[in-house]
Amino acid sequence: MQKTIPMRQCLGCREMKPKKELIRVVRSPEGEISLDFRGKANGRGAYVCPNSDCLKKAIRGRALEKAFSSAIPDEVYDRLREEMERGE
Repeated sequence: MQKTIPMRQCLGCREMKPKKELIRVVRSPEGEISLDFRGKANGRGAYVCPNSDCLKKAIRGRALEKAFSSAIPDEVYDRLREEMERGE
């Protein structure tokens, strides 16, 4: 029997992609927002493709703020940009 691949929607391009291909941003139960590369941290998760165009669309549309119903610190966006530059 074939194992199903978990799919998630990117907040930038709105496309469904395999969970492992996306970067997870998580809001912990305490309200702290951080990046989760293992995909196992507790809390509410939102996903972004690992390319700068999707991140720009997500920032412009305030998609992370809407997903978490709270303000996103600039450090989170800076860290996302760093990870994308490192991966390209």
